Amino acid sequence: MVQVKRKLPEWFKVSAPTSNNFYELKNRLKKANLNTVCEEAACPNIGECWDKKTATFMILGDICTRACSYCNVKTGRPTELDIFEPSRVANTVLQLGLKYAVVTSVDRDDLADGGAKVFSMTISQIKKINPSCKVEVLIPDFNGDLQSLKTILFSKPSVLNHNIETVPRIFKKVRPKGNYLQSLELLNRSKEIRPEIPTKSGMMVGLGESRKEIKKTMEDLRSVKCDLLTVGQYLRPTKKHHPIIRFYSPAEFDEIRKDGINMGFKHVAAGPLVRSSYHADEQHNAATEITY
Repeated sequence: MVQVKRKLPEWFKVSAPTSNNFYELKNRLKKANLNTVCEEAACPNIGECWDKKTATFMILGDICTRACSYCNVKTGRPTELDIFEPSRVANTVLQLGLKYAVVTSVDRDDLADGGAKVFSMTISQIKKINPSCKVEVLIPDFNGDLQSLKTILFSKPSVLNHNIETVPRIFKKVRPKGNYLQSLELLNRSKEIRPEIPTKSGMMVGLGESRKEIKKTMEDLRSVKCDLLTVGQYLRPTKKHHPIIRFYSPAEFDEIRKDGINMGFKHVAAGPLVRSSYHADEQHNAATEITY
C-alpha cells in the first residue's frame, strides 16, 4: 500500500481562528461543560463554523467504546451518563441564538439503547425552549437495534444523519466494529418509519478506494432513498491512524458532486474540507425546499 507524505496540498490551507465569535462560543461551551465534535475530531472548519456561531454538539461524554482507525475521538471505558447534559445543550443553543443545531455522539455500546434516549431528550429539550431551531442528529448504528432508531425518529429530528464512511472493501479496516449493510439498513428503516424526515450520509475519500467504488457506494445510498450526501478528504489525525493513500483535487470532488446530483441526491456537499455537518442548514433547506 502506497502512502503519501503528510504535507497537505495548497488547497487545504485555512486561516487560524481569531474572531470574537470563535472565542465567545469556545468559552460558552467550556462553561457549560459540553463537548463538540469540532474539537474532539480536530475538524479543519472549526474557525469558519464557530465564527458563524454554529457547532456540532457531541453528547454521551467524550469517550467512545469503539476504535475506528480514522477517528481522533478518545476510546476506552465511558463515564456515567450525565442526565443534565440535554438541558445544558438546549440552553447553550438558546443562548447562542442558533437556528440550526447538530447533535452527534460517541458510540456507547455499553448502554442497552446505545444512548438513544439521551438523543431523544436532547432533541426534545432544544425544541421545548427554542421551538424555531431545527435539530439534525448524526447517530451511531446502535448495533442495528430498531427500537433505538425509533426512539430518535419519534422525537422528530429535522434530519437523520448516519455516515457510511467508506466503501465496502475498506469498511472493516476503518470501522472494525461496524457493518456496511447494517448502516444501509439503518437509513432504509429510517425512511420506512418516518419518510418525511430527510436522511443523510457521509463518506471520506483518500483511504485507498477507487472512483468506481465511490460511485457504487453512492448508488447504494440512493437505493435506500438517502436524500443528502457529504464527501470529504480523509485527513490522518496522527501517525497511529489509517494512512492517507491519496489526495483528491477540488476538480475531482466536483465530479463526485455532479455524479451525486445525477443519481438523485437532493444536495451533495463534496470538497477537500467538507465534513458531515458542514453547512448542514443549507443541506436541510435543499431537502425540504424551505428557507428561513
